[in-house]
Amino acid sequence: MNPVLGMLVFALGGFAGATFLLPARGVKGWAYETWWMFYCVVGLLIMPAVICAIAVPDFWSVAMSAKTSVILQCVGFGAVWGIGGLTWGLMVRYLGIGLGLAIGCGLCAATGTLIPPVVQGRAADLVKDSGSIMVLGGVLGSLIGICFVGYAGKLKENELPEEEKKKAVAEFDFKKGIVVALVSGLCSACMNFGLQSGGSIEKAAYEAAVGAGIVKAGEPWSWQGMPVIMIVLWGGFIVQAAWVVQQHFKNRTFGDYLRNGPILRNWIFASIVGVIWVMQFVCQKAGEPLMGDLGYISFAIVMASTILFSTVIGVATGEWKGTGFKTRLSLALGTLILLTSFTVISLGSR
Repeated sequence: MNPVLGMLVFALGGFAGATFLLPARGVKGWAYETWWMFYCVVGLLIMPAVICAIAVPDFWSVAMSAKTSVILQCVGFGAVWGIGGLTWGLMVRYLGIGLGLAIGCGLCAATGTLIPPVVQGRAADLVKDSGSIMVLGGVLGSLIGICFVGYAGKLKENELPEEEKKKAVAEFDFKKGIVVALVSGLCSACMNFGLQSGGSIEKAAYEAAVGAGIVKAGEPWSWQGMPVIMIVLWGGFIVQAAWVVQQHFKNRTFGDYLRNGPILRNWIFASIVGVIWVMQFVCQKAGEPLMGDLGYISFAIVMASTILFSTVIGVATGEWKGTGFKTRLSLALGTLILLTSFTVISLGSR
């Protein structure tokens, strides 16, 4: 165990989650769906498979050793996340990095805590003891934090003239953004459900690593969760690629890949989006073995880190430039409440 290192790894995942869309600003002359397909292919298919091939011995046999029901469950959760992933990009497109990710991550963490016991018929577990009540209080606190951040966005919309809003977020639209954020936050929580559904796959990967002499039995190994990421993302790729193809037909943008804008530059920047994006979940799964019994806090810490870094980036890139004291105070309070809520959720879970 090395909890300090584990927390740092989770924080790196949060940084990746907050910054992965920044390279997309370097893509010129392409339709939205064109560079999104590059992100899908690189981030959801190529990178997970490459990481598995490098880190996990005989990774394909390990992945396929699980029961069909486990694989289908992981893929299914990934498919639902795929819907959230599509709307995640739209959320940032309409609200910007700072506001969009704060709302999306807050909703994601809240649903990731509430939905599992309700779906499994264990809703009473939410209030069964003091720890459960702490978790529920943290969830409610995160919803309050979301309200503050959302209120800051509404104030921003009322304060700034249209041209100022468009300078920082070209397609800023608060109403559309909030609707998209609700869908995205709810669906995106399924990524964590999928990642936590592959315990048997992680066990098989660990046993393969022990057999290959990579790790000694009983020692933590950070790469055992990589095949689970790969399988979950298959479901996400199916959904997102289907949407991209539909958009290509609708907008007649199939030709973007070989024309329009600086082609090589666009290929590179769109691919970097995928590389950075997948690292948030690689860091989440890599850090869990370092935490021992505290591994359950991984998702909350990654989401909290994403909110922290996205808020800093949003301020640094001018998304809140020109807003008044009341707006910035609401944003700061909302972010602080969200971070505090995640801490409470983690303590209550423990």
